[in-house]
Amino acid sequence: MTALSGHEPQIKISIPAAASRLLGALRRAGFEAYVVGGCVRDSLLGRTPGDWDICTSARPEQVRTVFSAYRQILTGEKHGTVAVIVGGTPYEITTYRVDGQYHDSRHPDAVQFVPQVQPDLARRDFTINAMAYAPGEGLIDLYGGRSDLHACLMRCVGDPEERFAEDALRILRAVRLAAQLDFALEEATERAALDMRQSIQNISAERIYTELDKLLAAPAAGKVLSRYGRILAGAVPEIEPCIGCTQPGRWHCYDVWQHTAVAVELLDVAGMDDKNARILRWSVFLHDLAKPECRTVGPDGAAHFPGHNQAGSKMARSILLRLKAPTYLVESASALVAIHDGALPSDDAGILNMLNRYGAAFLQRLCRLKLADLAAHARNAGVMQREQQVRAFEGRMLELSATACYTVGQLAVNGASLMDAGITPGPAVGKALNTLLRAVMEGRLPNEKAALLAALEKEGLL
Repeated sequence: MTALSGHEPQIKISIPAAASRLLGALRRAGFEAYVVGGCVRDSLLGRTPGDWDICTSARPEQVRTVFSAYRQILTGEKHGTVAVIVGGTPYEITTYRVDGQYHDSRHPDAVQFVPQVQPDLARRDFTINAMAYAPGEGLIDLYGGRSDLHACLMRCVGDPEERFAEDALRILRAVRLAAQLDFALEEATERAALDMRQSIQNISAERIYTELDKLLAAPAAGKVLSRYGRILAGAVPEIEPCIGCTQPGRWHCYDVWQHTAVAVELLDVAGMDDKNARILRWSVFLHDLAKPECRTVGPDGAAHFPGHNQAGSKMARSILLRLKAPTYLVESASALVAIHDGALPSDDAGILNMLNRYGAAFLQRLCRLKLADLAAHARNAGVMQREQQVRAFEGRMLELSATACYTVGQLAVNGASLMDAGITPGPAVGKALNTLLRAVMEGRLPNEKAALLAALEKEGLL
């Protein structure tokens, strides 16, 4: 092909054998072909790409012919994409194209296939995603993507307002990628994202949820929430009142939104599986969003937020349902928010009561939430004392969860043994088991079969 401005032949990228084989087959058939987009970006950053996408001058029917010996997925063929399966992995091969009008702020009404790579790169979202590479030819970087990688900037290709008008999801994607890469939005891109944030509401709830979920799991999530809260309010409007909602008094040093961002940044999910980590991240993100509607100011000028736990739980549930989040996340996060600011017992009976009601996994998540919340408070003796109380509770709770009896199923007797001892089958059995459990949890009875049956006999229940 003719040499392009922005052609850097000295750049070398290591490409997996399968992707290299696909590129070679297209080129031997007389077509241009490059790996493109996120795989090039990640390779230049020294990261391992998740997918290797290919763009080519070959039209979809020509791609199908070149790879007729391979299994193919054709669901994207209308928009120029044929997925070729190699070793069980799909590789998307997309014909160079330009997009038509966008009337739904998400998908082009039509696409037009083109013979050259330049207009195909021009239609892409961000400069760092608009680079192409082929072995022996080097890097094609027409829009300064490599420079923006070095500067850690998210910059739209061309006019950011046009890019965001074409696809409003790009606004969220910009912020999410900034969180994943620890980048900042370039000035014009940030301004357009802020001005056009309301168009995010044109996106499906599922896509908004997916972008936010990835953002919250990203290494720089807290920093990005702090910096781009007003943009994210286009996705979650409940954020807006939190920005600048001050919390004067001895406990806080941030407004509600900055407190939330710092709590997300400091949340510890070490040792948590993906599901538990997701519950925690969303719980921290949502835990104080109801504070502005509960805010009062006392005679001493200190802010108070009566009822914000319960109001926050309802708000968390509403937001997650609106985003069509998984049911387990809706239930678990709203339950955590409901008690995130409540006192924890220090006595064994109280701890066992909480284990009986919530279970050890829930309580461990609650402790992580509380510690992230407290870490984003003012650093004073009162806050540090509360942190010590949470850690003491967590330690004792984990001990008791492994050694103590706090469910009916852990009792040394069961329904069958009680009926064998003479209790009439029916509701009396369950009532007796719950009575025994309460006595064991409160330390009034040992969890031993003889002692439990003797206690029932003493009460005249046997």
